[in-house]
Amino acid sequence: MAARGDCGGQPAASGHDSYRSPLASRYASPEMCFMFSDKCKFRTWRQLWLWLAEAEQTLGLPITDEQIQEMKSNLDNIDFKMAAEEEKKLRHDVMAHVHTFGHCCPKAAGIIHLGATSCYVGDNTDLIILRNAFDLLLPKLARVISRLADFAKERADLPTLGFTHFQPAQLTTVGKRCCLWIQDLCMDLRNLKRVRDDLRFRGVKGTTGTQASFLQLFEGDDQKVEQLDKLVTEKAGFKRAFIITGQTYTRKVDIEVLSVLASLGASVHKICTDIRLLANLKEMEEPFEKQQIGSSAMPYKRNPMRSERCCSLARHLMTLIMDPLQTASVQWFERTLDDSANRRICLAEAFLTADTILNTLQNISEGLVVYPKVIERRIRQELPFMATENIIMAMVKAGGNRQDCHEKIRVLSQQAAAVVKQEGGDNDLIERILADAYFSPIHSQLDRLLDPSSFTGRASQQVRRFLEEEVYPLLKPYEHVMKLAF
Repeated sequence: MAARGDCGGQPAASGHDSYRSPLASRYASPEMCFMFSDKCKFRTWRQLWLWLAEAEQTLGLPITDEQIQEMKSNLDNIDFKMAAEEEKKLRHDVMAHVHTFGHCCPKAAGIIHLGATSCYVGDNTDLIILRNAFDLLLPKLARVISRLADFAKERADLPTLGFTHFQPAQLTTVGKRCCLWIQDLCMDLRNLKRVRDDLRFRGVKGTTGTQASFLQLFEGDDQKVEQLDKLVTEKAGFKRAFIITGQTYTRKVDIEVLSVLASLGASVHKICTDIRLLANLKEMEEPFEKQQIGSSAMPYKRNPMRSERCCSLARHLMTLIMDPLQTASVQWFERTLDDSANRRICLAEAFLTADTILNTLQNISEGLVVYPKVIERRIRQELPFMATENIIMAMVKAGGNRQDCHEKIRVLSQQAAAVVKQEGGDNDLIERILADAYFSPIHSQLDRLLDPSSFTGRASQQVRRFLEEEVYPLLKPYEHVMKLAF
């Protein structure tokens, strides 16, 4: 009989009997999961070996066209079972794949990995994958910004109660508040693009970065070693390679990469927290499907589960920055291998997590629901207090005494506040002012003095200027991806 808490089964290597990361099995997109898959990784290793062989042949090493063609024909012919068996035997993943590639390329086996060290395939593959993963994220982030820009433009003039310290403050507009979110995401878009474009290839550097093995291959011809590095860098699609490396590219690069992703996580967490708070106020909701269940126990509930998921995963994304920070700080001299296992986890998880929160935020941004009547009611509850200065000024213009009016307003405001706080009633300050003959000179002006749009300042103009001058130009390079026009 199984003990309490025992799953009642035997460990297995695959399927439903083995742990799978929820990032891959539940959340991230298929294209991002593939980017960090074994197939993508090891196929890129083979591509790098091919590029190296082609460049070495071009520069005069005795590599035949037949060997090159054999390698080309077997880029996708990866025997993962054989590679696993080789790694178990050799305790070295790169050499396991050298042998596996050589097995299906017997004529080329002797020139595969010629002059290279493990980091030639390991680090250069990482840099290719990081670049390509950024290329998946950037249009997704641009699409989220575009959807929120549509939302902000449509609601640029809709007054809403502002909050500081989550206490009622001066009015803003729904569109202006959304622009606070957009501005942060625009910073993230620029930062992701900058880090992506700053990525440099490790290139062809040898065991400690000195290129000694290649110098020996080319019999001391320094120029050919330079050309080799340049040729392989160009084949990989990079404009520049590092001049200086140890065995690895500097792990400060990983800090840069995860820093901008963590910063994106902070932006998304703030946005989705705001949406969750607004859902509680019943002013705004994320999309809620027709048959969606909010709670297994409380059928009336409409929980902001997408926003909660974004916040949950954004926290994970933000914490991942500690891995490359610590890894870079403990790389002794030309390198230590204690970076490897950590990087296998944190780099992939950062991009899969960022991918998930952007996919989810896009879904949220495309279906945000606003409840203007609820917003209007909340404004009515707070606006009378905010309008007291305007009422005093109007009374003075009508011939009243500023100090007398201030005292009258103070007394009536406290009475109205007592109704709200002690009796749970509505704010009746305006009714009290209308009932007081002292204020009769401005009774006819009260509707104008209490018009919410007169309390939003330049919010509407700010929204339109921000979208036209900053947001749309930033999104223009992504038009072809998003099929949008600005």
